[in-house]
Amino acid sequence: MLSQQEFYAAKLAYEMDAADVWSALQAGEKLVLIDARAEEAFRKETLPGAVSVPHRIMDEASTAHLPKDAVLVSFCDGIGCNASTKGALKLARLGFNVRELQGGLDWWVRDGYATTARVGVAVSCAC
Repeated sequence: MLSQQEFYAAKLAYEMDAADVWSALQAGEKLVLIDARAEEAFRKETLPGAVSVPHRIMDEASTAHLPKDAVLVSFCDGIGCNASTKGALKLARLGFNVRELQGGLDWWVRDGYATTARVGVAVSCAC
């Protein structure tokens, strides 16, 4: 059984929030944002620069174009959707280094960051 410290350290090793992602992108870290939702949702609104790879079709062929030397950040709509978790698990099984964006698109917008459908201004993290 994991201790509390081990649990939280492991959790932080595999999750990022909007401020974490924003900071990493601004620092030039090699992240690839993976929209794990259906293509239709991706076309409606997504994170700037994101790549659409719906979790339902993730396999070696559909992910062959993704870099193995980057951190892939899987995301979906938010807390009421588990496409990001399903995508993160599939990507990890395919050998990628993966993190999950906590709160997904919903919290990205709530934190004030832009999407392909909304203008936003980065705000400082309230946490």
